[in-house]
Amino acid sequence: MNPSDDPAVDGPGPAGGPEPTRPAKTVVPELPREEILERSFDRILEEGRPRLRRRWIDVVATGATGGIEVAFGVLALLLVESRTGSQLLGGLAFSVGFIGLLLGHSELFTEGFLVPVTVVAAGEARVRDLLRLWVGTLAGNLAGGLLMAYLIDAAFPSLAHQAVVAAAFYIRAGTTARSFALAVLAGAAITLLTRMHQGTDSELAKLVASVAIAWVLAGLRLFHSVLDSILAFTALGTGHATFGWGDWLAWFGWVLLGNLTGGLVLTTLLRLVRSRARLIDHRAANGLPVPSALTPGSD
Repeated sequence: MNPSDDPAVDGPGPAGGPEPTRPAKTVVPELPREEILERSFDRILEEGRPRLRRRWIDVVATGATGGIEVAFGVLALLLVESRTGSQLLGGLAFSVGFIGLLLGHSELFTEGFLVPVTVVAAGEARVRDLLRLWVGTLAGNLAGGLLMAYLIDAAFPSLAHQAVVAAAFYIRAGTTARSFALAVLAGAAITLLTRMHQGTDSELAKLVASVAIAWVLAGLRLFHSVLDSILAFTALGTGHATFGWGDWLAWFGWVLLGNLTGGLVLTTLLRLVRSRARLIDHRAANGLPVPSALTPGSD
C-alpha cells in the first residue's frame, strides 16, 4: 500500500504539501467510516490547533480585523440598499465582507464553532482555550466594528437614514421566538460555511460559498450578533436611532444565544456524531476516555 493510501500515514496533502499526521484507526467495526469525512476531520484539527494556541493579543487582533473587514460589507450593503431599495441586492453586496474574511484570514466569533470545538472534543486543546478564543474574537469583532461604524458615519452622512432603518429592523424585533429562530438559522448558516470551506481545496469554491452564505445572511435578514451590531453601531452614531444602547444590549444577548444554538447544535454536534469514529481515534491517541455517547452500544 502506498503511504498516500493509508490514512494513518503521512501522504500528499490537499494543497500538494504533507498531509497532517493521522493517528491509526481504532477497532470500532460497528461505526461507519467515510474516508472523505475523515480526511476533512483531520484537516479541521490541523487548522484548529494553532487557532487555539494564540495569545490573548493575537486573538483580539484577529477578531478586530474580522470586524473591520465585515464592516466593509455593511458599508456596501447600506449603499446598495439606499440606491436600489432591494435587500436582496444589498445582501449580495454584503458578500464583500465575507470575501475579505476568507482572503484576509481573519474571523468572526461565529466561525469559532465547528473547528475549535472539534479540536477540544478530540482532546487536543482545553475548554479554557476555546473560551479565550470566543471571548477575545467577539470582543475584537465588536471593537473593530464600532471603529468602522464611526468612520462610516463620518465619511458617508448620506447613508445615515438607511443605517437607522436597517438597524431598527433587527433591534426592534426584540427578544421574541421569531428573532431567536432567525438567530439560530444565522448561527447554523455560518457554521455551514465553515464546513463547506473545510470540504474543498478549491479557492474558487470557497469564494462561491462565502458569497452564497453572505447573501443568505444579509439578503434574507437572518439575525447575526456581530454583523447586525455593526449596523446598530452605525445607526446609534448618527444620533437619530429609534433605539438606545440598552435595547441593543438586550437584543445582542438574545441573538448571541441563538447563534450559539444554531452553530453548536444544528451543525457542529451533528458533524461530530457523523465523524465519531475518527473522533474516537484521536481521543484514543491522546490517551483520553471515550464518552459512552460515542460508542456503538449507545446507538
